[in-house]
Amino acid sequence: MKVLRIGVIGLGDICHAYLSNLQQYPDAVELYACACRTPEKAEAKKAQYGFRKAYATGSELLQDPDVDLVLNLTTPAAHYFYNIEALRAGKHVYSEKPLAATFAEGKEIMDLAAEKGLYVGCAPDTFMGARVQTFRRLMDEGVTGDIVAGTANCISHGWEWYHPNPGFFYQKGAGPVLDIGPYYMTALLSLLGPVDSVCAMGVQPQKERMIHAGPMKGQMLQVDPEIMTSISAVLRFKSGAVVNYNMIWDAWDSVMPRMELYGTKATVVMADEDPNGGPNIFGGDTLVKNEETYRWKNMPRIEGDEDIEWEIAEIKHDFDATSFVTNNRGIGLIDIVHAIDEGRPCRASGAMALHMLEVSEAILISAREERYVRVYSSFERPAPMPQKQ
Repeated sequence: MKVLRIGVIGLGDICHAYLSNLQQYPDAVELYACACRTPEKAEAKKAQYGFRKAYATGSELLQDPDVDLVLNLTTPAAHYFYNIEALRAGKHVYSEKPLAATFAEGKEIMDLAAEKGLYVGCAPDTFMGARVQTFRRLMDEGVTGDIVAGTANCISHGWEWYHPNPGFFYQKGAGPVLDIGPYYMTALLSLLGPVDSVCAMGVQPQKERMIHAGPMKGQMLQVDPEIMTSISAVLRFKSGAVVNYNMIWDAWDSVMPRMELYGTKATVVMADEDPNGGPNIFGGDTLVKNEETYRWKNMPRIEGDEDIEWEIAEIKHDFDATSFVTNNRGIGLIDIVHAIDEGRPCRASGAMALHMLEVSEAILISAREERYVRVYSSFERPAPMPQKQ
């Protein structure tokens, strides 16, 4: 298999998780070049992670003919620009979410990729972790029966309580639906397939918010007038399932599960106390209840447990995502490398990310215009992760 040379654009807080994980797969990728608008930072990351080259701008990196695949870790407003420019430069792309700020921009990216025969992948890849794959296996084996309904809930007081520089979360291309929402939406899409239509309502109760963490603590940030910071939606999937979808950044907390799916034979649940739990992490508990169990059954997830029934293996690797705390960001990119080699679709696909973007945009349109909105794009549900033999 050809080892692909990775060019990384954007070296913010999230890059460490990606780069440290990608270093574990030298038979698939080489951390070849990095770029940052702060040249000193690029040089520091070059030394830290062993890149061959460091560039002062992303545009310079894109001109490097030896870069095979661009990992786009810029802020959301810049995703479209670097994704489309990478494709124009003849390079495969793996982007942080969202794929672009609008569905129209995302479609332009995917149309160009199809024209050039290039792969596009997009975060989140957390659905490839143990817990969502546990949901998938229970569904595929008929344990749940047909999924008829469900709920997905991300309820917190906003990123200004956690993040050292939270301003961009409240600007174009972000907000709860486009920032944290993709983790929940992608998990649902990977399990249930495409969405048919949505209806939603949303509010923006706070026009400015105080930063409570990091070096900017005490400063006020302005919320873009178009960003609804609390939204409740109903999603009708083409499978027939109907799911309540709540993305709320104006509440202190909730005891609602992060996700529940209601099948004709069983209910499966993600019930995390941590507001940063749920589908935006790779592992965690899966609770199941059916006619045979009076109490909730916790599906085993920790390697070494006597009752463990299965675990997730990354393609051609002994990848283990069963840990609750492991942050395995980047396995979607590794999967792309294998997909290119094998000539198959990748799992964290641009097509699913594009559909996620249309659904998210439909939610925002529905909330603004107070109407139902149809969704017209589609995608192939990704293959489940293979089990270790």
